[in-house]
Amino acid sequence: MLAPIENRIADELKVRPAQVKAAVALLDEGASVPFIARYRKEVTGELDDTQLRELAERLSYLRELEERRAAVLASIETQGKLTPALQAEIAAAETKQRLEDLYLPYKQKRRSKAQIAREAGIEPLALALLENPELTPAAEAENYLNAEAGFADAKAVLDGARQILMEKFAEDAQLLQTLRDYLHEHGLLKSTVIEGKENEGAKFRDWFDFAEAIADMPSHRALALLRGRNEGFLNLSLVLASELAEDAAASPHPCELRIAARFAISNKNRPADKWLADTVRWAWKIKIHAHLELEGVGALRERAEEEAIRIFGKNLKDLLLAAPAGQHVTMGIDPGIRTGCKIAVVDATGKLLATETIYPHEPRNDWAGSLAAIGRLAAKHGVTLIAIGNGTASRETDKLAQEAIKRQPELRLQKMVVSEAGASVYSASELAAREFPELDVSLRGAVSIARRLQDPLAELVKIEPKSIGVGQYQHDVSQSKLARSLDAVVEDCVNAVGVDVNTASVPLLTRISGLNAGLAANIVGYRDARGAFKSRAELKNVPRLGDKTFEQAAGFLRVTNGDNPLDASSVHPEAYPLVEKIAVDLDKPLRDIIGDSRALKNLNPAKYTDARFGLPTVQDILRELEKPGRDPRPEFKTAAFADGVENMKDLRPGMILEGVVTNVAAFGAFIDIGVHQDGLAHVSALSDRFVKDPHEIVKAGQVVKVKVLDIDLPRQRIALTLRLSDEPGKEAGHPRGNTPQPRQQPRRDTPPPAGNAMAAAFAKLRR
Repeated sequence: MLAPIENRIADELKVRPAQVKAAVALLDEGASVPFIARYRKEVTGELDDTQLRELAERLSYLRELEERRAAVLASIETQGKLTPALQAEIAAAETKQRLEDLYLPYKQKRRSKAQIAREAGIEPLALALLENPELTPAAEAENYLNAEAGFADAKAVLDGARQILMEKFAEDAQLLQTLRDYLHEHGLLKSTVIEGKENEGAKFRDWFDFAEAIADMPSHRALALLRGRNEGFLNLSLVLASELAEDAAASPHPCELRIAARFAISNKNRPADKWLADTVRWAWKIKIHAHLELEGVGALRERAEEEAIRIFGKNLKDLLLAAPAGQHVTMGIDPGIRTGCKIAVVDATGKLLATETIYPHEPRNDWAGSLAAIGRLAAKHGVTLIAIGNGTASRETDKLAQEAIKRQPELRLQKMVVSEAGASVYSASELAAREFPELDVSLRGAVSIARRLQDPLAELVKIEPKSIGVGQYQHDVSQSKLARSLDAVVEDCVNAVGVDVNTASVPLLTRISGLNAGLAANIVGYRDARGAFKSRAELKNVPRLGDKTFEQAAGFLRVTNGDNPLDASSVHPEAYPLVEKIAVDLDKPLRDIIGDSRALKNLNPAKYTDARFGLPTVQDILRELEKPGRDPRPEFKTAAFADGVENMKDLRPGMILEGVVTNVAAFGAFIDIGVHQDGLAHVSALSDRFVKDPHEIVKAGQVVKVKVLDIDLPRQRIALTLRLSDEPGKEAGHPRGNTPQPRQQPRRDTPPPAGNAMAAAFAKLRR
């Protein structure tokens, strides 16, 4: 008998069952993961958000398993075939797969050849030959002729008996698990090109004749092979290494030997031995192998998807928690050539102040007019930062901004090139249309570029996570699983930082614990109608925002310069009485103890614990009082691209450059070095030590120094290394062994601007 669900999860997470039970109770009550992780530490024994996410996922799986177990038992019992032994086996099934294996013989299915043979009374013959190979098959078959049922001669009868045994072998749960385990340990996924597709499927040429152990195959390679199959260029099959050997035909098949052993079939030159051996061979080839191959490739796909989704989530988290430039009046420039560069100026809170289009590049080449426009807008609105999108003509526009800064040093302008991944998705969205109904789509993109420099998190939450373009084969994975995982990442990031309730947008508020789109819209509507919130308590006046929602959300919503200074901190309103007690003990007004590190450090946290607030919460409160509203994100920093290095032709092996990590995959990191094509630092070139996961070394948005190892202009590939002592001309890794095809990734998933032919080609490859 299996242990209760909570105990099983506790074993998997290496925590106490009581912790899991407490977390499950909170989740069932509707509490969010961020709320539980932050404000219910005593209840769960300090389970963190990662553990809670895994717990919630496993809880869902195991509850589904229990529902399915009940349905299977009911079905078999209805058929009158539920024995105590079978019931015990079903009760002990730990996975859905094991449960379905046990149910397979009792599952309703189409009328098979084996079923037809049973209806004709041939099953006793099949079982007799299996039990007693001394019987002569042809002679015994004469006793089971049934012309009316289609079994008019001995051959037809024996074919029917064979179908019965084949089905019996294929539905044996213990045998299936044995063969499944053997294939997982020894199986190879083999790919071959579909005849006649060699030229059309050239991008998959590394996989035209390829085999690798299915157990060891990395996520990116599995997804590359599956994409090749789905696009109609590759055949995939699950084989054993022994089957690829030259003498394969002369050797017994390992899986057939296991089937024979399971049913005590052996060759002792008895009359039925050869017939039984042939039955085993047909059972493997026709029924079992096909089933396990489908299942094995499916399991590989699931593992590969899980890893790809994990990588996407990690990259997304790094991007969302990138350092914000802060509250600066910012000019966003969406570079373009023929259609011009779109400019948008936003104030320190992201409110749009002005827009303009300039044409510094071909065909107009209005360089002087463009410089004058930038200077005029900067002076008029007090711009301090210029954000330049990293798309088409970004380096040329970067030069323009640099010259504008030199011409007007009194403005103290600074410029940064920022990722514009997903900007065009936002520009064309319903949200952008509601926010800027009169604004051209391309100008909306400039607004987004400016805002994402000020606060990447606040701006990127407006974009569907999978459109941000920091994933690995994200279009090839389960879109529902991807969306669920990425939504959890966004929720955790937003709540880790917290938001100002008086400036936050509806999309940002929607991600706050306990809130949804409707409540977020109600908060903004209340704010617009009545002015800024003066306190967290005022949130209770918002329509449909009840006590339970307030409990879940309040700690993550900040009210700056409000009636209560604690409202600007992450201290939850439920703990305000505790803070007031601390203020009384320190004999200071509440406002004076906030930030008084010396006084707070002298306190004994244990003194303030009680039945409701344990030591972890009190320690959190004291840390927050020392540095209220602290932002967990790093200090703002940007890369300085090298002058004179503007496209791939300017690169030379051995160059040491600064760049920004745009994407991290299982095989390495893509890095923007300012030449309109990301370079790849292979996982083997990230560190002097062995690196299992590139995320150990780099993360999306990180500024790094790299050396150029190799430039492949025809294939638009740049090999980089973070090991600056590496010799140029030696690209790390081996294409087929370590990287998927195509190797380069575009910066965005959406169609690039006109004229960016290279980005268009890569976007086409990814689609």
